[in-house]
Amino acid sequence: QVQLVESGGGSVQVGDSLRLSCVVSGRSTTDYSMAWFRRAVGKEREFVAAISRLGERLNYADSVQGRFTLSKDRARNTMYLQMNNLKPDDTAVYYCAAHFFNTPQPMDISGYEYWGQGTQVTVSS
Repeated sequence: QVQLVESGGGSVQVGDSLRLSCVVSGRSTTDYSMAWFRRAVGKEREFVAAISRLGERLNYADSVQGRFTLSKDRARNTMYLQMNNLKPDDTAVYYCAAHFFNTPQPMDISGYEYWGQGTQVTVSS
């Protein structure tokens, strides 16, 4: 059974940066395709970024393209989301997700069966 634990959220100002981490316990990150989703108050959970099992394919939502960077560190069993130039619209709870091997739907919630508890990101103007 894999467990996902997110960290790195916080309260920042517009234009600041944060790095979210998702530690995979029980298995290697190379066993899973992984992603970040987020949910703002009053909105549905939405796709942010996804990375394939071996890291050769990346997908980003249009709203974060060019500002967010997704990566995996195999030695640390961790996925990272580097978030730069943060905006108030980035305020949300961010969730880490994983699917054993490569998911056929990397940008869809239904493509993942394992989820973390979430970490809050708040961006103030």
